[in-house]
Amino acid sequence: MDIELRSGCPINLTMEVLGDRWSLIIIRDIMFGNRRHFRDLLTNSEEGIASNILAARLKRLLSLGFISKRDDPSHSQKAIYSLTEPAIQLVPLFAMIGAWGRRHLPVTEDLSIRAQLLEEGGQPLWDEFMEDLRQIHIADPVGGANGTVTSPVLARLTAAFLEVREKMARGVA
Repeated sequence: MDIELRSGCPINLTMEVLGDRWSLIIIRDIMFGNRRHFRDLLTNSEEGIASNILAARLKRLLSLGFISKRDDPSHSQKAIYSLTEPAIQLVPLFAMIGAWGRRHLPVTEDLSIRAQLLEEGGQPLWDEFMEDLRQIHIADPVGGANGTVTSPVLARLTAAFLEVREKMARGVA
């Protein structure tokens, strides 16, 4: 593992691995957006990641074992990125970061609805989501990437996001 060992503190080591500006955002986009190709991650980033930064972070996440990469059988020049077990186990961390952000920062309703649902669903929902992620990223990464294997939890989170976004577009509070 390519990390700087300043101390054996678990918080420090976690920050060494995930504390840069983009790593958690990329994992978030793979996890919650099911963005599995480089182009999807690049063009659909809310935060506007640069292609060179994305390439560097994907390489680092691969080397750290948070994601895997395989050739896409539907296109010879595409690769499919999938979460590995250590990244899947970040679901509770994402839920807690999202809950904290909703309480203390000026979030938007559409981009915080998934965090709200994860917080309200608690550990049972997190466990269900992690099991879904294992199916679409580990058991069948190709099916997960092309949509033949889906996550019911991700579908609910995405539907809630789209519903709020539609209401916002119509000007409904």
